[in-house]
Amino acid sequence: MPLAFVDMELLDENIHQILQRSKNIPIRIASKSIRCAKILEYIFNANDQFRGIMSFSGAEAVFLSQKGFDDILIAYPVTNGEVISDICKEIKNGKYINLMTDKLDHVHLINKVGKKHHVKISISVDIDMSVDFPGLHFGVWRSSIRKPNTLKSLLEEIKKMDFVRLEGVMGYEAQIAGVTDKVEKKWLMNNVIRSLKKFSINKIADKRKKAVEMIKAMGFDLKIVNGGGTGSLESTIREDVITEVSVGSGFFNSHLFDNYSKFKHQPAAGFACAINRRPSKNIFTCSGGGYVASGSPEKLKLPLPFLPQGAKLIKNEGAGEVQTPIIYKGNEKLQIGDPVFFRHSKAGELCERFNSLNLIRKNKIEIEVPTYRGEGQCFL
Repeated sequence: MPLAFVDMELLDENIHQILQRSKNIPIRIASKSIRCAKILEYIFNANDQFRGIMSFSGAEAVFLSQKGFDDILIAYPVTNGEVISDICKEIKNGKYINLMTDKLDHVHLINKVGKKHHVKISISVDIDMSVDFPGLHFGVWRSSIRKPNTLKSLLEEIKKMDFVRLEGVMGYEAQIAGVTDKVEKKWLMNNVIRSLKKFSINKIADKRKKAVEMIKAMGFDLKIVNGGGTGSLESTIREDVITEVSVGSGFFNSHLFDNYSKFKHQPAAGFACAINRRPSKNIFTCSGGGYVASGSPEKLKLPLPFLPQGAKLIKNEGAGEVQTPIIYKGNEKLQIGDPVFFRHSKAGELCERFNSLNLIRKNKIEIEVPTYRGEGQCFL
């Protein structure tokens, strides 16, 4: 210890629930939230409805392609020409890798590298799905394609290029998929967010539909119309233009995803730290544990003590780089060397801290498998 683990029986239950929530819509696995090739393989083998990977970097896409994965949509623009060259080599080997764009600069670079390697590269356009209210930008600052005229101008330029092939459109409704609406002791905020979500859903669907119609009207054949995330499956699958949804965090279900009103997945992954001190009767200090999640700083980004039940972080210390004290007044007789189990706030970032995952089934460790980090990879 510290060590990371996945409860495979709870992972199986989450897989089942995600399939049910997605109805019969194909599911692209968001690898950012997994970051372990063996777990990706496991999910793909669970059901044919899982089709393709949504990668978070070009180098990761090359890594996964070389490990045998295929049908990879890179969710973020690749601006490194050498990485695009590596992608071209994978395409020449018969792999399907699709690059994301929202600016003409992206497309020019992809076309230039494609020309150099005599490869026609598949691309997608990323449409901004945010909704603006008076004084509030409800969504994320992601794509520059916010208006129809911007999209049209980009499409006109793409048509002039010989080494790119527009085959996809993506729109990530982050304000639905990634914003919690059932946080404990935040009743007013929860209700405000639910109202904003409800008002946004139809606007999102209308924006995506019009974008798809424009792209098709300008002569492009779309293989991919991607949307959604773990937090928005119920609304995204209702859109007629959608060909697939993306899911990542729901498989491990980090504790941030406990705070949604529409679904309840199981805590399948986490980490354990050993108790190495007992400075007071009800205070146990663990070695390590300071694995704080990215994003705007708030209490929800801290690891959550999970077992023994009733353990809590100390407000003035939180989770520390080399030690994390907890308060525990329960019946378990904790000793020096015993584990305290935590859940990470965000799913994939857990694997950036550990070289391996211990896969547990029937209360026993079945096997230990490497994370990306354990395979010597660090993509961002």
